[in-house]
Amino acid sequence: MPPAANPAPCLAQRKQRWLDFYAGKPDARCMVLLGITDPAAPPRPWPNHDQQAARIDWAWQGYQRDLRRAAVLDDDFIPYLDPYTGTEIFAEAFGCAVHRPADNMPFALPRITTPAEADRIKVPELSSSPLAELFDIADELRRRAGPDAVMKLVDTQSPMDTVALLWDKTELFSAMLEAPDAVKHLAAKVHTLFTAFLDEWYRRYGCEFIAHFPYYYMPRGVTLSEDEVGAVNPDMFCEFFLPELQALSDRYGGIGIHCCANSRHQWDNFKRIRNLRMLNICQPPDVIKAAYHAFAESTGQHHGFWDAKIPPWQWPRHLPPHARMVIQTEAKDLAGAKSILAKIRRASR
Repeated sequence: MPPAANPAPCLAQRKQRWLDFYAGKPDARCMVLLGITDPAAPPRPWPNHDQQAARIDWAWQGYQRDLRRAAVLDDDFIPYLDPYTGTEIFAEAFGCAVHRPADNMPFALPRITTPAEADRIKVPELSSSPLAELFDIADELRRRAGPDAVMKLVDTQSPMDTVALLWDKTELFSAMLEAPDAVKHLAAKVHTLFTAFLDEWYRRYGCEFIAHFPYYYMPRGVTLSEDEVGAVNPDMFCEFFLPELQALSDRYGGIGIHCCANSRHQWDNFKRIRNLRMLNICQPPDVIKAAYHAFAESTGQHHGFWDAKIPPWQWPRHLPPHARMVIQTEAKDLAGAKSILAKIRRASR
């Protein structure tokens, strides 16, 4: 089943521009992702096991729309296949029950309250775990789209964030102080499953992908959510979080981090991660503004903007001199998107 359109030449140029952005080249300082409101787009089905066919069809239709958009709008968006999930997938593989509301995303329920219970947790076999279903979905999407289609990564919580789903948080943070080895051993088990999943994912679908959140292009590496760092001090970050983040970045050739926690006290520790390619911080405007200055010299940034009164084409002039930014915004229609894009391109030269 061939795609509706094939804008491959322009996609090759866009991918090169992303490479230039990650390399810090001045003419690729601002990447632009322009969404266009589509009132006819069908609602996304919830990512439940009984919705596999609906999830595949929804993702396939979205990919067709993305290809058509890429053919007529020359921003930096890369069309992608979206085998989307909730945050529960790795916790579920370790045996957590999952609550699946009728009108919202599923989420894992903790199954551990003590270090002894954590020690009894076993690493599941990837092929016999619920994670295998995600390969079924992605395989079918790839079959329809062909081998050159870019896959979006599923919702990847860091190993320690997954530990915080497995272990009741009222007990976990005490255990980090009173039984740190039990916490680290459980995180190592999650790391083992996490890397087994990623190794197989990249083997099947290639090393390039679209980040799990937000949807920027990565030529290689891994992206993940790291939200529990807001609840610990910098020393605990270095003890529990930094080693696994560095190991993942080294293993896959770079890392992108999404963090919606109040993590300003960890910014210096984020800077310690080798090959941190992108940072997405979801925080109030004053924190976002400070982040662009704090990370201007160290990594690409995709936070949004701190002042809603300033139009997107004026964002680049408010950045620090060496900051690299992904500008993501919405337009009502194609004509509006082209107008916004032209203004941003002129302003960022």
